[in-house]
Amino acid sequence: MSSRPRAAWPLVAVFTAGYLAAYLLPTIVGRLSTYLGLSPAQAGLVGSALLLSSASAGFALAGRVERYGSRRSARAGLLLAALGYGCAALTTSVPLVIAGVVVGGFGSGTATAVAASGIAAQRDPHRTSSLGLLSVSATAGALYLTVPHLDGGHRLPFASIALVALLVWPATSRLGGSTAVGGTSPVQGRLPHRRSGLVLAGGMLVWSMAQNALWGVSSRIGADQVGLSEVTVGAVFAAALGAGLLGVMGAGVLGARLGRAVPIGVGTMIIAGSIVLSSSAEDLGSFATGEIVWNTFYPVVLSYLIGLAASLDVRGRWAVLAGSASSVGTACGPLLGSVLSEQAGYAVMGLVLGAATLLVAAPVTAVALHTGGRPLVPGSVRRRGGAPAALLAATTNSLSGAVPKLGAPEQAVAEISVPALRRRRLVRSAFRTAGPAGGAGQSNAYASTSER
Repeated sequence: MSSRPRAAWPLVAVFTAGYLAAYLLPTIVGRLSTYLGLSPAQAGLVGSALLLSSASAGFALAGRVERYGSRRSARAGLLLAALGYGCAALTTSVPLVIAGVVVGGFGSGTATAVAASGIAAQRDPHRTSSLGLLSVSATAGALYLTVPHLDGGHRLPFASIALVALLVWPATSRLGGSTAVGGTSPVQGRLPHRRSGLVLAGGMLVWSMAQNALWGVSSRIGADQVGLSEVTVGAVFAAALGAGLLGVMGAGVLGARLGRAVPIGVGTMIIAGSIVLSSSAEDLGSFATGEIVWNTFYPVVLSYLIGLAASLDVRGRWAVLAGSASSVGTACGPLLGSVLSEQAGYAVMGLVLGAATLLVAAPVTAVALHTGGRPLVPGSVRRRGGAPAALLAATTNSLSGAVPKLGAPEQAVAEISVPALRRRRLVRSAFRTAGPAGGAGQSNAYASTSER
């Protein structure tokens, strides 16, 4: 227990370095368009290339972080991020910038995959993911307050991401090494909750695509439709990310008191309304209100989605796969936003994105109800092939202290596999009763094994 808080902060640092590029996407796309002469659609394509490269790293590393080692994988990702974004910052050649963006994006995705795997193994994944979002929101907010006041063209946002990657490097010394020694890797087992995981991954893809379609063109909405300067737009973004900090802190305090379904469902509906308000804004008040409300609830819902994905598999495979699917949606977002805004206008784009957000809320919330944060009620926990444990406890003379209270979080059940050669030698005398040996009134429950 005491080691858990100490083990969390390196994951938070790596999470920050991996997610920062996505948070700075509006200023990256805007500066590429302004200083390199790219059209909005072309700049959006560069942003999409960055995020697609990040998603490909996640898909490649799903289930393999333990094999390669968290420390080694994180350092490789941070090195690629620093080199890729650093090279993009040092050149004005568009092909070289794109190449640097792709390399840097792969590094960001690698760092994010390591962080997602580690978060899934934490005792409280939601708390750790909330800390990660709190850290990346604070970092991005500070950059949005400073970058617009500095010269440097497209170089500054890329150099900032590369610098953060280098600053996070020392934290990787606290991460674990490779665990696959000799035999097969322990992460090669079948994925649990396959149907729920696929629904969640698909829902996060569409959800992230809608969010980042607006996020990728938000700076252009403020500049073109509302008529704001870059400094004012940056101040609005900083205030919005500051509100996001408050939202994440509130989510951390709230924790699992309401489960995951309520924050995900209600938060997504509020986000949909904020998207419509922000995209149709024609004055500073409406634009700032939409962006602030949207960014307040966006990281809250995202923290619960990350926690939900982590709860589906303690080894972190669904966390990585769902996060990578989210990165694919994030990658398609800027291009989708650019195309919709150019063809139909910002207001119609907002209506389309808001409707898509509402549609995806239902299946994702259903997954949260079905598998994530279920309360422990009679019938919710079952022995393999047996009666509900909570129901048995209510109808027998079991010790009250051994039974979780109603409404307590469901406890994970670990399976113990027995080597085939030893199964034949197993006899009843090999098992002992639970509790103190020879003690009066000891439990009559026996350990059991199940053949796979």
